[in-house]
Amino acid sequence: MRNSRTVSNAHLRNLGVIAHVDAGKTTTTERILYYTGESHRIGDVNDGTAQMDFDPQEQKRGITIHSAAVTVHWKGTQLNLIDTPGHIDFNIEVNRSLRVLDGAVVVFDGVAGVEPQTETNWRLADKYRVPRIAFINKLDRVGADFHRVVAMMEERLGVRVVPLQIPIGVEGDFRGVVDLLSMRARIWDKDDASAPYREADVPADLLEQAQRARARLVEAAVEQEDAALQAYVNGEEIAVDVLRASIRKGVLAGAFVPALAGSAFKNRGVEPLLDAVVDYLPSPDDIVREGSGGKLATAADPFSALAFKVVTDDHGAKVFVRVYGGRLGRGDVVLNTSTGKTERVSRLYEVHADKHIERDELVAGDIAAVVGLKDTLTGHTLSDPAHPVVLEQISVPEPVIHVAIEPKASADQQGLSKALQSLLREDPSLRLQHDAESGQTILSGMGELQLEVSIEKLRARHGVNVSVGRPQVAYRETIARSAEVTYVHKKQSGGPGQYAEVKLLLEPLPRGEGIRIENRIVGGAVPREFIPAVEAGIRRAALAGVVAGFPSTDFMAILVDGSFHERDSSTLAFELAAMAAFREAFAKAGPQVLEPVMAVEVITPADYLGDAIGDLNRRRGMVRGQGQRGNAATVEAEVPLKEMFGYIGSLRALSSGRAQYSMQLDHYGVVPAGEMAALVP
Repeated sequence: MRNSRTVSNAHLRNLGVIAHVDAGKTTTTERILYYTGESHRIGDVNDGTAQMDFDPQEQKRGITIHSAAVTVHWKGTQLNLIDTPGHIDFNIEVNRSLRVLDGAVVVFDGVAGVEPQTETNWRLADKYRVPRIAFINKLDRVGADFHRVVAMMEERLGVRVVPLQIPIGVEGDFRGVVDLLSMRARIWDKDDASAPYREADVPADLLEQAQRARARLVEAAVEQEDAALQAYVNGEEIAVDVLRASIRKGVLAGAFVPALAGSAFKNRGVEPLLDAVVDYLPSPDDIVREGSGGKLATAADPFSALAFKVVTDDHGAKVFVRVYGGRLGRGDVVLNTSTGKTERVSRLYEVHADKHIERDELVAGDIAAVVGLKDTLTGHTLSDPAHPVVLEQISVPEPVIHVAIEPKASADQQGLSKALQSLLREDPSLRLQHDAESGQTILSGMGELQLEVSIEKLRARHGVNVSVGRPQVAYRETIARSAEVTYVHKKQSGGPGQYAEVKLLLEPLPRGEGIRIENRIVGGAVPREFIPAVEAGIRRAALAGVVAGFPSTDFMAILVDGSFHERDSSTLAFELAAMAAFREAFAKAGPQVLEPVMAVEVITPADYLGDAIGDLNRRRGMVRGQGQRGNAATVEAEVPLKEMFGYIGSLRALSSGRAQYSMQLDHYGVVPAGEMAALVP
């Protein structure tokens, strides 16, 4: 049993592997496990033996659903590695992983290049300022082109890409890379992972191309270091170790992204990728966290950590934490500053996919699992009770789809409630609500697949069988113009009456701005103690909707004026007045119903392109562009989510099973008048 970490922070890397679905993330991670000695057998995603996809549903579906953590060692450096899902429905896993990681390897499909989910994940990494290196994978595939993917990255992601290698051979003949730093070829003669690469001279036909690429690499690197730049300008040869240090500096500053080449499935390019992780990605000591006043957190500081994932199993809840400062030992009492409660830690584990090694202590920089925290959720901050600190929360997107669920047997009602609470604790992007009118339990999430997986978990893990309604779209209501109303709420029925007058102005806001409420009362026309009641009334009315019963959004409500009665005014009276005023103003302000519109990308053989576009048009789709990817055609379109239910079946039918698609939420758009009749009761 290893009781505490054996390496210093300088020899620690906390990194994630992120990409679009099917770019080869999990395959790359499985090869990393093999080459670092963590695994003696290479797992395969396709036959369900990948160690990182240990959940039964992941093995059945052949995709990653949960982010899985593993600790490995490479050349004296400890790598805490998280393999994340690529499917948009499970994007919360990428979001919360990037929040706590110091660096990332972004895997690109050598044929498809920059795909929609790659772009989404890239923007998330930008948000959390995570330094990255790119691994352009699948270069053995027909249509793969390293240089085209580099150009796509620069164009679509708006970054400067600096290749550290160029590939030797194309498609089926891809057999190695030219390392531009050492100007040596690394060649893999066999697909067998146990056969190491051999070094050789750069092939003569690639020498000129490699020299040009190296000159660009050196130019980008020396810009990061004044002494190196001066030496370069003076015509001196720059030493390889100076170049490495300069590249590292550029990566940490976000000045450029190094790109490497390989084929993880054919076991080519993984060892140089591991070297690049050690050489160029940051250690915890390179990252200055928020709230630290610009200084690095160390093991000597008071304890602070962020909980970024909760996993519930037969043995209770495991909370995955990233320790930012201080130490955490078994039996320690910590303060959850998000809830104000103290909790006792019972056990600490270093995680190796589905295996766990117990630890006595965690120190600043560690990512590990903690057992014994009963009230801690994703995004909560844990700290030393004597030195409370609150770290930035993890943002969770709003759900776009929901289903009604109920237990098949009434005896399962209690079990269903308990199981749903467990699911919500694990996945903060799921939402649960009770529909007062229908009496139904509504489960909401980011997509059909996520809800399908969650319902399967209820059955397989919790033993609860449920009946599921048809998926429903999460519509919203908004306004198109301003409107102002004055509403007087009066009620007299003997004894104390009710009186409140409010003058309310509603103004539209840009999409995605949510609800803003402003108080412009002057001179005490409405006493200060009634203002929160007005706000509560507006929010209650907005949640219930006005036109079709959907939550209202993207508006500003301004309390302009009002009046009160010394004896008859109350918080209830002002809340009711605000609700009525809101409904009246909303009805006058050009109410509209909004629907989620998805950015859809279809990849199809050219023979079926016309049919695919025709099908999208029938679904109220708007084609934004067409392109070529290898020997396949691509179509980019915006399509309302309502029209996308069951789309995969139609697409497979019209393309003989050869086309595929991906989609993610793009924006909320106004529902056309022709569709409104079905929505308004």
